Amino acid sequence: MKTKDLDYDLPPELIAQTPIEPRDRSRLLVLHRTTGAIEHRVFRAIGSSLRSGDLLVANVSRVIPARLYARKEPSGGKTEVLLLRKLEDDNWLSLVGGARTRPGAVLRMMRGDTPSPLTATVVEARELGERVLRFSEPIEEHLAALGHVPLPPYIHRPLANPERYQTVYARTPGSAAAPTAGLHFTPDLLLDLREKGIGWASVTLHVGLDTFRPIGEDDVEAHRIHSEWALLDLATAERINRTKVAGGRVIAVGTTSVRVLETAARQGLLQTPQGTCPWRSVAPFDGPTDLYITPGFDFQVVDALITNFHLPRSTLLALVMAFAGEEMIRRAYEAAIVDRYRFFSFGDAMLIV
Repeated sequence: MKTKDLDYDLPPELIAQTPIEPRDRSRLLVLHRTTGAIEHRVFRAIGSSLRSGDLLVANVSRVIPARLYARKEPSGGKTEVLLLRKLEDDNWLSLVGGARTRPGAVLRMMRGDTPSPLTATVVEARELGERVLRFSEPIEEHLAALGHVPLPPYIHRPLANPERYQTVYARTPGSAAAPTAGLHFTPDLLLDLREKGIGWASVTLHVGLDTFRPIGEDDVEAHRIHSEWALLDLATAERINRTKVAGGRVIAVGTTSVRVLETAARQGLLQTPQGTCPWRSVAPFDGPTDLYITPGFDFQVVDALITNFHLPRSTLLALVMAFAGEEMIRRAYEAAIVDRYRFFSFGDAMLIV
């Protein structure tokens, strides 16, 4: 697949700058893969497109205030740090502004114009501009005071309430960006879905750099994505497998959930006290994943997908094209633009069934 095939023309005014209130009043485009039919609904009514026995699987990662402002010592030059993920040795994989930030450089974290006691030393330069930082004290203790929510670069308005860039069910801190497909759910909607017999399960994937980074190569498959830490525990694995055996659908809430589910499906058959499951199953998973999903991918778990409308030339758009087909997604995006849907992180949603 050529990267230019992920291009489309989007009027700038359709890039959502603020979230809809309440959350579940965003619009919902329902795309039927078998027929190509498109329906226009409100997200609050998503239950009418689901059925009893279905299982929603959502990413419960919570966005941390991962953007930090700093000055280089001793020069005093300004720079920014974006925390990507914590490493096993308690260092942090990060992005640091400025290509010349080499190992040995010392960064003083700032609180506004005031230097803080906290410093970070660059201990390693990695590919794709990443830096490994060692902080003078655990950074987690300082994020509330020094950190800022790293909104995507296409959002130009400040967010009055930082909680609007969190899902209502977020609980495990670690992401540099929100799993935005889940932003449309409200507590009341989750209760209504449960009363309809629609199940709920959680996975974790701490969203990192590739949410912000477009595909730069001419061929989509030549692109490399960063690994991100993911977790699918035994209880969730068993619930997914029971759903499959009972004939229910596994519905991924967002592309991050897709990547966790399809990673877990490639870990081998699930071992239970009764022995190996006799069907193609999801196994527990805990570790980094760099699963890159492009057209031609063989989906083994996900039956339906809730997702937002994604940026051109993004790995996320490649994933939804892999799931629903390139031409079908192009038609759906064209319909959304004609109907003035709102795009990207604070925009409207799509359900692909």
